[in-house]
Amino acid sequence: MILRTDNSSVVAATEPVAAPRKIKHILSIDLEDYFQVEAFAGKVSRDDWAQFPSRMEANTYRLLDTFDRFNAKATFFVLGWVAARFPQLVREVHERGHDLACHSYWHRKIYSLTPAEFRADTRAACEAIEQAAGVRVTGYRAPSWSVTKDSLWALDVLAELGFTYDSSIFPIHHDIYGIPGASRYPYLHHGQHGESLLEIPPATLQLGKTNVPAAGGGYFRIFPLAYTEWAFRQFEKENRSLVFYLHPWEVDPEQPRIAAPLKSRLRHYTNLGKTQSRLEHLLERHEFQTFREFVGGADVLSLADVSSQIATVSAR
Repeated sequence: MILRTDNSSVVAATEPVAAPRKIKHILSIDLEDYFQVEAFAGKVSRDDWAQFPSRMEANTYRLLDTFDRFNAKATFFVLGWVAARFPQLVREVHERGHDLACHSYWHRKIYSLTPAEFRADTRAACEAIEQAAGVRVTGYRAPSWSVTKDSLWALDVLAELGFTYDSSIFPIHHDIYGIPGASRYPYLHHGQHGESLLEIPPATLQLGKTNVPAAGGGYFRIFPLAYTEWAFRQFEKENRSLVFYLHPWEVDPEQPRIAAPLKSRLRHYTNLGKTQSRLEHLLERHEFQTFREFVGGADVLSLADVSSQIATVSAR
């Protein structure tokens, strides 16, 4: 602020100017092992999961130690199967200050299930996570982002079960997931019985009229790091928090190789050796928070047109 004195000289006031608020992005991990991913679902039976050598503990501890070094906290979307077999690991994730949320029990695409099967799977997963760590689970992420126009009923089930937020709707075109017309930013979904659920989509960028994925998983590994940084800058210019996601197996270039179609192998194995250094780059340059922190302080509009938007998308 500038003040003018009686003799017309100009002096600067000493009143401090508040620094601009630094955006805290949302850091998330999908806690599943390398053989449980959708890319290998046609080659690895769930009945055989226990026969594969697990890399879960070593990879998760590597992430936990990395987050400790940068004083970063994340939300871990835990597979129920993992919580049942590695309860001490899930408990340590919680004890080291991270948030726990649900990633289903069996990592099945939601649109392959009935509502009753989905409800049972979700309850079983939450029970395993809550028994492992002694905390209530209030957040959900679908396996393979499989809340699509054919499985939007899952949001109503989640709301009925007492979940407060979901991060499952990817507003892009993809061969196995996505609702291209969905909002790119958080919004409230209102259920059929009056419940509400905060939907927090993974990060995308808009190029023309098309949404393109950004900042997470295979997109983080396959695209140049400069592309991810561009996504962070765009969200920060808009004063918005970006949702970043990763899997423990993505920091493990030495994991066993599984014979699978070329497309699946490219999606899964490309640039595994670069993930750790790229992750540290982001942690050094950006601030992060958990979903629980974001939900606690979110300024989200209750959009009146969300239901009509979803109905329009479903009719396409």
